[in-house]
Amino acid sequence: MKKIGLILIFLFLSIGLFGCQQNNNKKVDNEPSDIEPLDTKAEVIEEDFVYRLVTEKAEYGKNEPIKIYAELEYTGGKEEIEIFHSASPFSFPMVETTRNYEIGYGMDESLSSTKLIKGEPLRAEYRGSGVYDTEDKKEYIHFIRKIMNQEFPKGRYVVNGIADFYVKANEETEQEKKYNIKSQVEFRVKNSN
Repeated sequence: MKKIGLILIFLFLSIGLFGCQQNNNKKVDNEPSDIEPLDTKAEVIEEDFVYRLVTEKAEYGKNEPIKIYAELEYTGGKEEIEIFHSASPFSFPMVETTRNYEIGYGMDESLSSTKLIKGEPLRAEYRGSGVYDTEDKKEYIHFIRKIMNQEFPKGRYVVNGIADFYVKANEETEQEKKYNIKSQVEFRVKNSN
């Protein structure tokens, strides 16, 4: 009787373990295919401001300069408005999705101001980025150094663009109205070293 019980326990365990096995032959791919279109232009309207983020191409080749720019346009009731921001109201942090690497975007935090004239967009181009710590993995440091030299390795990139600024909502009380407008565009780099 004990033998039959042990055989049944062994049989149930075997069936349970067999049922839990996964098919490791399936390819798991979280990356979009190379033919899937990428969003290269984005526009966000927030109250009296229009924020645009653009990469000029969906796909760049080896050693080709990456062309990304952001625009902020005032559309409100005044002829002009003054905005207050860090060194720039624009930042361009990214994620390289093939390796899942974050590419930071550092900037001088000093307070600056810019006058926006109604209907005339303020434009800034991406000029490179990247931050790493000496304790990061060597592969990541090598990757970020290439980005800092604007030599983008092969991969898929998502730009998480931000327009971060504030305006004086009330001149008398100097009450501030803050804006943190976000959008995304994507591009690929092919045949890169």
